[in-house]
Amino acid sequence: MYDSLSSDYDRFVNWQNRLSIELPFIIKELQHINARSVLDAATGTGMHPIALAQLGYQASGADISPGMIEKARRNAISAGVQVQFELAGFGTLAQTFGSASFAALLCLGNSLPHLLSRPELDTALLDFAACLKPGGLLLVQNRNFDAVMMSHERWMEPQSYSDADSEWIFQRFYDFDPDGLLTFNLVTLKRIGHGDWSQKVVSSRLRPLLKDELISALSEAGFESLMPFGNMSGDAYDPEKSGNLVVLCRLPS
Repeated sequence: MYDSLSSDYDRFVNWQNRLSIELPFIIKELQHINARSVLDAATGTGMHPIALAQLGYQASGADISPGMIEKARRNAISAGVQVQFELAGFGTLAQTFGSASFAALLCLGNSLPHLLSRPELDTALLDFAACLKPGGLLLVQNRNFDAVMMSHERWMEPQSYSDADSEWIFQRFYDFDPDGLLTFNLVTLKRIGHGDWSQKVVSSRLRPLLKDELISALSEAGFESLMPFGNMSGDAYDPEKSGNLVVLCRLPS
């Protein structure tokens, strides 16, 4: 899915708006532990580590999608910063970057729910822990699937983008599958000028990761001081109303 999405991803996400909301929260937490080295574990097109590198952080990024990593490297060149981007998925990060290499690790953008079993989740969290120095910070941002599963709300707000005479519309929705997993669908509509709309649909399966399971899995992986929030502004988590489940936690010092 994400290789085919990589060329349009930076049109789909309003990065100026997103980073203006999320970076202050991230930087506050990095400053709290005096962290300078950061790994973005599911970096996509690399915009978070690029923004952090522009602020003087030693930032790196990893993704399992070759298309996303290629785009992230081009974005870093365009931004004029040095960021190490590597093709690596959950479970292979410490092997790729080295154990205890980072003071902080970010896992943003609803990435962990792409792991479709509890053993895969446990392996990923142990890998996160292996990447971090003692006392290291982990920040996880997922969709609030407690609310999604309670309401069975399929549809998300559409996004649009225009550039010169081209126009894009992005529509996301879930299928609630009989096995308890979800199918995440992204419909991309594009037209040039007043021409006909072209259509593309890409899909990926997700495991709805609920708050109690995530907290339990993080604790079993050795993380402590677990703090849930409802978004990347640091607002309180509400299982019925919050759009996100954001969890901050630390390794023992």
